[in-house]
Amino acid sequence: MALQRIGDILIKEHVITLEELKDALSQQKPEERLGETLVRLKLTTETQILKALEGSSGVQRISLSNFTIDGNVLSMVDEAFCRRNNIIPLRIEGNKLMFATSDPLDFSVVEELRMITGYRPKAYSAPKNDIITQIEKYYGFTRTLEALGVKQNIVTEELVDEKDDYDETPMVKLVNQILTSAVFQRASDIHIDPLDDKTLIRYRVDGVLDVVREFPIKIHNQMISRIKVMSGMDITETRIPQDGRIQTLIQQKTLDLRISTLPTVRGEKVVMRILDLSGTMNMINSIGLSMKEERQLRHMISQPNGIVLVSGPTGSGKTTTLYACLNELNNPNVNIVTVEDPVEIKMQGINQVQVHPDVNLTFASTLRSILRQDPNIIMIGEIRDVETAEISIRASLTGHLVLSTIHTNSAIKTITRLLDMEIEPFLIASSLSGIVSQRLVRRLCPECSYHEEVTAAEKLMFEKYGMDVAKVKRPKGCPSCNYKGYAGRVGIFEVLPITKEMQRLISINSPLDQLEKEAKAEGLVTIMQSGLEKIKSGITTLEEVMKVANE
Repeated sequence: MALQRIGDILIKEHVITLEELKDALSQQKPEERLGETLVRLKLTTETQILKALEGSSGVQRISLSNFTIDGNVLSMVDEAFCRRNNIIPLRIEGNKLMFATSDPLDFSVVEELRMITGYRPKAYSAPKNDIITQIEKYYGFTRTLEALGVKQNIVTEELVDEKDDYDETPMVKLVNQILTSAVFQRASDIHIDPLDDKTLIRYRVDGVLDVVREFPIKIHNQMISRIKVMSGMDITETRIPQDGRIQTLIQQKTLDLRISTLPTVRGEKVVMRILDLSGTMNMINSIGLSMKEERQLRHMISQPNGIVLVSGPTGSGKTTTLYACLNELNNPNVNIVTVEDPVEIKMQGINQVQVHPDVNLTFASTLRSILRQDPNIIMIGEIRDVETAEISIRASLTGHLVLSTIHTNSAIKTITRLLDMEIEPFLIASSLSGIVSQRLVRRLCPECSYHEEVTAAEKLMFEKYGMDVAKVKRPKGCPSCNYKGYAGRVGIFEVLPITKEMQRLISINSPLDQLEKEAKAEGLVTIMQSGLEKIKSGITTLEEVMKVANE
């Protein structure tokens, strides 16, 4: 009955034809569900089936990769039951048990869950392989904690790390599981914080730091020792800060982990920064620039020489923007050389150099060598000192296009930062092609965000910048965004081309307010204005913009 019903729905939603349904039914194996048969015969995909079921039955699809499962609910449903029915419980809300299933029309599972747990089951749909992966991760982690002699409510994912397959000790598995959990949740940083009676594990996802689990303090030192061994640190030294790195393969992704330890009064704190070396490249048209900003940036990087700087605080997406530019410039007719710390994404056709200060391979020393390599385009990871800035300017004045980042709060302040480095104003004016200042804000979840009238404060803010907005979108929270209301991040930008008049003002060392006045007269869109445009477009919220923009 349920199988025929799925077939009827798929025909009604134009996913398959009646002939294809008959063909699938004739080739269906005894242990197979109709959907599995259709996918096996390549008559449709699992995503198309779930989408059709969502439209017809109202069972919402869920992205398990973005979802943190409540560990307390796992103990209510046996692992064998989950594997047999290909479901996984997610969390409790009031008297409802939320669970993910690959067959939302299997009502017998709903009844069994009601009897097992005493709660009213609410189904969400997810691909079969995603559910199997989550079962392996979450239930596997429980077994690891039991092996450590720890009774734990908060549960995370299980790691399969090819480099550590030979070593099955519980602590090795525990650390690996923490790493894989972070990768699945798209975390940029992992914080391990010792308290008096417990250890907190926190992940920074989309720029926000959240506690994801707690462990007894008794295993803290073991955990830190394991991390130190992995990153090549001295495990006997606990009194001074240490730095290390790990390069590993997790879930088919090559990751570079930058490890930092800090001795505190309660024990050593560890922060691990995660860099995905196998990350996909962004294009200039996908990083969040407006049409005008995109046109200005493309013009800057199309010049045969000059410096293009991307500014902003740490973690504002500067390197992503540089890579997007390099991706556009990359072709066999040009010689592109980069010097980075670290090399975050390996790019075909580009010569990338990793700095090593311990052997005096710094930005400045590498740049000198690069200039003897006949480059057309040079990308410098960051201008950190006067020497690097001077060599970069010299390179741009001798016919090279130079791309780099610098830590400043706005495009105009980048000019004053270079002046503070005691670089001559006429050199800055003649070498600088343009500056992009940027920040990252969280994107509203497309599944659950909703429109609402603007508040009085929001209305005043929009009017201040000459904008008339009646409604904006608000975050709500749903399973797809892990009840955060946001999913992913997008850039807001301030693009400043260096025009003839700006060159003149810089060369005569004009004050900051005069430079700002001229930039705005030439049509500069500030970070705040860029953010307000994205609020108007329903991409983000005023709360997000106000966190990173101030004028």
